[in-house]
Amino acid sequence: MKKGLVFAVILALFVALAGCGGKSAEQTSGNGEAKKKVIVGTDAAFAPFEYMDKGKIVGFDVDFLDAVMEEAGLEYELKNIGWDPLFAALQEGKEIDLAISGITINDKRKQTYDFSVPYFESTHMILVKENSPIKNALDLKGKIVGVQNGTTGQAAVEKLFGAENKNIKKFENTVVAIMDLLNGGVDAVVTDNAVANEYVKNNPDKKLKAIEDPANFESEFYGLMFPKGSDLKPKVDEAIKKVIESGKYAEIYKKWFGNEPKVDNLLKQQ
Repeated sequence: MKKGLVFAVILALFVALAGCGGKSAEQTSGNGEAKKKVIVGTDAAFAPFEYMDKGKIVGFDVDFLDAVMEEAGLEYELKNIGWDPLFAALQEGKEIDLAISGITINDKRKQTYDFSVPYFESTHMILVKENSPIKNALDLKGKIVGVQNGTTGQAAVEKLFGAENKNIKKFENTVVAIMDLLNGGVDAVVTDNAVANEYVKNNPDKKLKAIEDPANFESEFYGLMFPKGSDLKPKVDEAIKKVIESGKYAEIYKKWFGNEPKVDNLLKQQ
């Protein structure tokens, strides 16, 4: 093989390999410039925010993300990678550029990650069987309580009864926790209000009820989560504000929850 041909083959292999790794794909925009595709991670087991339907990720977060990324002019791909892997991937700077999965903004997480401006107000509720004597969070004392591991639902229950309390049963996701409630493995499940209400509404045959307790469960706010110092955050923040102010947010919210969102509360947080 001639020297020039060898060089050309090596160069072609190098170029091909260079295009294979990394978390973000390069696309070509209309003017010929390279355009980065943003990779977004989620845990599609948190209906109605994100869940699998006929092999496709759907939900409130999915529609909201699509509106935000369109407003920001960003091409993106949504990947279902699981709850714990979301945090690990962002912390290590691998696989994804940001995450959306009903992630509560709190001071502990802010030490490791950056967050967008809030896009959803939430609180916790208690899921129990209809004949349960439990009426509020304090009634959970001495009961077996199911929570999704690594969530603020877990933190809320641990705040009331202690982090080492053996009656707090941790699950990979809320769906499995609810299944254990139905099977009698736990007395109650503490999860986000939208999730609890949606499950009760869509599964009347399961005979569960959702209990509010604003005295013991404070409001929380969800945000998109980024690695520290992400240059995507300012652009996404601006897009979120525009989606909320334009009325598009309310349209998506009503589609999934059937009522008007408290937009004023969100804008006060921004």
